[in-house]
Amino acid sequence: MVSGGVSRVLTWVGSPFLALFTFVGEISLIFLDSVRRLFRRPVEWKETVDQMAFIGVSSVPIVALTSFFAGAVLSLYLSQFLSEYGATTFVGATIGLTLTREIGPVLAGLMVAARCGSAMAAQIGTMAVTEQIDALRMLSVHPTNYLVIPRTIASITMLPILALIGMWSGIFGGYVIGLTKGVSGGTFMNSLTQFTKPEDFISGMEKAPFFGLVIALVACQQGMRTKDGAVGVGRATTNAVVISMVLVYVVDYVLASVMYR
Repeated sequence: MVSGGVSRVLTWVGSPFLALFTFVGEISLIFLDSVRRLFRRPVEWKETVDQMAFIGVSSVPIVALTSFFAGAVLSLYLSQFLSEYGATTFVGATIGLTLTREIGPVLAGLMVAARCGSAMAAQIGTMAVTEQIDALRMLSVHPTNYLVIPRTIASITMLPILALIGMWSGIFGGYVIGLTKGVSGGTFMNSLTQFTKPEDFISGMEKAPFFGLVIALVACQQGMRTKDGAVGVGRATTNAVVISMVLVYVVDYVLASVMYR
């Protein structure tokens, strides 16, 4: 009785750690296998281009829209707050630095995780439960070459472009709302150009490939380990989105602490 209770307690305490180590191990194996097979034939160029169009081009509207309103809300608060202290000249600078360093890249990562990460996990998960991945192996097509590498390359290459689009869209949103709140366009642009440098745009774009790598690896890992039919596909899709979003914030903190210390 006592030993059974202790065993249950140890299982309950150790389960989260076991799940964490399993997740890290599977992600590491997928990443290492992708690096090892990156330049091995066959190279799935068509699948890579299709994924770039899906992740990059198709995500432009949602990234631009969310970033626009993020910049608009930020400008709404800053214009009212800074006007009380006669510091409206810093509205453009604050919005520019915030959008380029943080909000633009992070929002791009979150939108891609929600839109594309879920789709990748659902697609690969459906292939896993219907044994299509096993069929690929029977046809001498390695799943890493056909499924993982094209999505990883597409995510890494498209996220910086989406981040840049998000930066400019957010700044434009802040500019428009600033005009409605009494901040002149010249003051906004002078402040923006004075304090926001090209290095800020570059540093924001440098974060984006890491977000893309995390999103693609997590989506592929959750999809390839899917089981239990339709219920498992739904679970994998949810896990891919939640884990990707959390890791985007974690990676953003680590990169910010390195870049801006």
